[in-house]
Amino acid sequence: MNFIAIIPARFQSTRFPGKPLVLLGGKPIIQWVYENAKKSVSEVFVATDDERIYSAVEAFGGKAVYTSPSHQSGTDRCAEAAMKVAEKLKFDVVINIQGDEPFIRTEQIEGLKDCFNSPETEIATLIKPITNPLEITNINRPKVVINKNQDAMYFSRSTIPFVRDVPSEDWIKRNTFYSHIGMYAYRFNILLELTQLPTGMLEKAESLEQLRWLENGYRIKTAQTQFESIGIDTPEDLEQAEKFLIA
Repeated sequence: MNFIAIIPARFQSTRFPGKPLVLLGGKPIIQWVYENAKKSVSEVFVATDDERIYSAVEAFGGKAVYTSPSHQSGTDRCAEAAMKVAEKLKFDVVINIQGDEPFIRTEQIEGLKDCFNSPETEIATLIKPITNPLEITNINRPKVVINKNQDAMYFSRSTIPFVRDVPSEDWIKRNTFYSHIGMYAYRFNILLELTQLPTGMLEKAESLEQLRWLENGYRIKTAQTQFESIGIDTPEDLEQAEKFLIA
């Protein structure tokens, strides 16, 4: 089984313009992501439509692929980059790593790779058991419920499942809740199929792209991680990341 990793990265960001090139511990954020991905995947590419990001990646010895500026999602950008890479390199699975996750861990990537030990796996993603009671009501932290085969049944910004006849403050004591960590892996042919799907009703309601895939009958295998995701969406997040780096 051959894997490649693709890191979609764009310069424009409403909350943090130029985020991939912002320095963290003396290195651009995109370099942190790239170098950590390389610990688990030998072939890593940054997919971008911005010359500044492309040049920065080449400057630290990485590989980059130009993609269209019109993509509406990281999945679409990832798919275009994968098609270009496929012209020169043979692979089976594409791992989509967010460009604002500088502390992505080897164990997390390996967990995704292990999902493809089963020939039935089409898509894989990461989930984490929730331990903070406040997190289960945070709409900015999507939750997921899974079946006995570790396949995702549904993702929601709401608290799922609802625990009947129990005070909400005690829910976390009575049920296991999972948060979704937005890193994906897809078989190459499945990734190309996903980009052809129209936006679905559930995706529009929750603003969660993965619901489009479930709504169209695709299965999403989950791998559990105990490590918290540290994404950088704002300058304040960068300050917290600097503290994490020092610690």
